[in-house]
Amino acid sequence: MPSPYSLPLHTLRLAGKCALPLIFWFAAGQLARFVLLYGATEVAYGDFRQVRLVAVMTLLTLIVLTAMTVTTGMLYSLRGALWEMRARVEEGVAQERFFRVLDRVAPAFAVLYLAWGFQTEDARDVYQMDMFHHFHDLTGAAWFGEKSHVGRGLVDLDWRVSLGTMAVMFGLKWLFAKLVEKGKGSFYGFLAAFSEFAFVFYGLNATFFIASARSEWLQHRNVVAGTEHVWAEAQKSLPLWETVSGFFGDVWPLFLDAVAVPLAWLTVAMLVFGGYSDETRALLKGTRLEKGVDRLEHSHDLTQKSFDHLTGGFRDRWLPLANSLRMVFNSGAPLFGMMCLCYGIISVAGQYAERGLLTLVGTQQENAFAFIEPPVSFVRDMIVTVLTMSLLAAAYDIAATRARLNGEPLNDV
Repeated sequence: MPSPYSLPLHTLRLAGKCALPLIFWFAAGQLARFVLLYGATEVAYGDFRQVRLVAVMTLLTLIVLTAMTVTTGMLYSLRGALWEMRARVEEGVAQERFFRVLDRVAPAFAVLYLAWGFQTEDARDVYQMDMFHHFHDLTGAAWFGEKSHVGRGLVDLDWRVSLGTMAVMFGLKWLFAKLVEKGKGSFYGFLAAFSEFAFVFYGLNATFFIASARSEWLQHRNVVAGTEHVWAEAQKSLPLWETVSGFFGDVWPLFLDAVAVPLAWLTVAMLVFGGYSDETRALLKGTRLEKGVDRLEHSHDLTQKSFDHLTGGFRDRWLPLANSLRMVFNSGAPLFGMMCLCYGIISVAGQYAERGLLTLVGTQQENAFAFIEPPVSFVRDMIVTVLTMSLLAAAYDIAATRARLNGEPLNDV
C-alpha cells in the first residue's frame, strides 16, 4: 500500500523515468507556440483588416489547442511508468492510442480551460508579442500623433463580424457535440474543442459591445441608480464589512491558486488516464442528496432545462473538481494535502530559482537582460512543467493503486 507521503519521491521517480519524452513534448509545444504567436503579430497588419483579425482569433484558438495537445502528450508519455497502468495491462486492458485519448480529453479540457480563464494568459502573450515585435511602429506613431493598430489585434474586430463568426462556430459546436455524443468518428472531440474555443474567442467583441450597451442603458435607469446608492450606504453601515471582504479578497485568490487550479489539472490527468466522471450522480452517490438527483431526472423537461441553464456555469467549473477531490479523498486526505503542498512548492521554487540565477549571472552591459532572461525562463518553465505533470500523474497513480488494493479499482467511466 503506497503511502500518501511518498508522493514527492514518486513524482521524482516518474520525472526521471520519463524525462526525455516530457522534455520533447514541452520543447515542441514551445516552438509551435512561438510560431503561432509570431504569425498572429504578422497577419494582423495589411489590407482587409477585418479578415486578418478573424485570422488572429483563429491563431489564438490554435495556440490554446497546442497547449491542450502538449498537456495531453506529456501526461500520456507518463502512462507506461504508472503502477495503475501496469495493473491494467496485466488484466488484459489494451493500451489506448494517443489520438483516441486526445479526442476524449478535448471537449472536457475546453470546458475546464474556459471555465477557469486559463485563456487569459494566451491572450496576454499575443498582446505582448505584438507590442514587442512592433515597438518601433508604436513609438513612431505616438511621436507623430498618428493612430496605431499595434496591440489591438484581439480587440478591433467589428462586432458584426464577431457576431457572424460566433453564429457559425455555434452551429459547428452543436454539430460536433452531437457527433461526439453518438460516438461517431475519431476526431470529432478535437473538432468540438476547436469550435468551443473559437465560439468564445470570435464572440468576445460582440459580447463586449452588447454588454457595454446594456450596462450603459441600465446605469441611466433610476431603479438601478437607487439600488447602487442603497447598497453603497449599506456597506458603510455594516460592521466589519470592509475587514471581512478585504480578508476574503486576499485569501480567495490564494485558495484558487493553491487548491482549485491543481484540482483542475488533476481532472485533466484523470481524463488522460481514464478514470474520470463529471456527473452529479457520481459525486452524490451514497448520500441523501442522490434522491434529489433522482427527482430532478424524473421531473418535467422544462424544469430540467431551467435547472441546467441556471447551474450550468457553476457545474462546469466546480463539478469536475469536486469529483477529482472525491477520488483523492477516497485515498486519504493526506494525499490531497501533499498534492497541493507539492504543487505550490514547485511553482514558488521555480520563481525563486529563476530570480536567483538571474541575480547570480548578472551583467554590466546595457540591455543584456533581454538576451539572458528568455533562455533562463525557458529552462525554468520546462523544469516546473515536467515536475508538475509528474506530480499530477503520481497523485493519480497513488490514489488509483490504493483504491485497487482496497478492492475498489478506479474503472474507466
